[in-house]
Amino acid sequence: MHRILLLAVLSTFILVAGGSVSAMEFSADVITKSAGHAMNAAMYTKDGKIRMEMKEQGQTTIMRPDKNVVWMLMPDQKAYMEMAFDPKQQPKTTEKVQGEVSRKLIGSEKIDRYDTKKYEVTYKADAKTDRMYQWIAPEIQFPVKSAAIDGSWSTEYRNIKMGSQPDSLFEVPSGYKKMSMPAMPGMPGMSGKKGARPGSAGE
Repeated sequence: MHRILLLAVLSTFILVAGGSVSAMEFSADVITKSAGHAMNAAMYTKDGKIRMEMKEQGQTTIMRPDKNVVWMLMPDQKAYMEMAFDPKQQPKTTEKVQGEVSRKLIGSEKIDRYDTKKYEVTYKADAKTDRMYQWIAPEIQFPVKSAAIDGSWSTEYRNIKMGSQPDSLFEVPSGYKKMSMPAMPGMPGMSGKKGARPGSAGE
């Protein structure tokens, strides 16, 4: 369940913030709600690379669009799993939402410590037209909060700290063992038989 929620979180992140992230370097706390579940994570990003630490789940995920790969780290086991990162999902170099059709300013609101402009955004996803709210902080030109119109999901960034991030955050730590990724229907890039097993780091 944690991996399914994580994939939903990452998909939401790419949808609402993908354009800006490739040009920014920062850390933040991320609060995401989706499909009736909530997840808190610490996020770090640099040159389009993304690291998300889910301490409650004991997992860390590193997205490397430059290598078309996603690593899921399990610090307690000193192990990791690997799956393909679809190049089609690679963050774009635009501040717009993926598939954006139009947007209109509907108000202003303070989110965390930022004064934001609230927009209603219309976008297309999987041949379907949908709408969402987006709160942009002009100070950093970043969507500090995004949410579905019907409230089915939301993503909010708090404690944003702009600045350089260590390259080591976006690499698999030395000594970690590679494990097989359990096969999950409809999840491209996942391989391996049911039930992860430890293997060698070069497997």
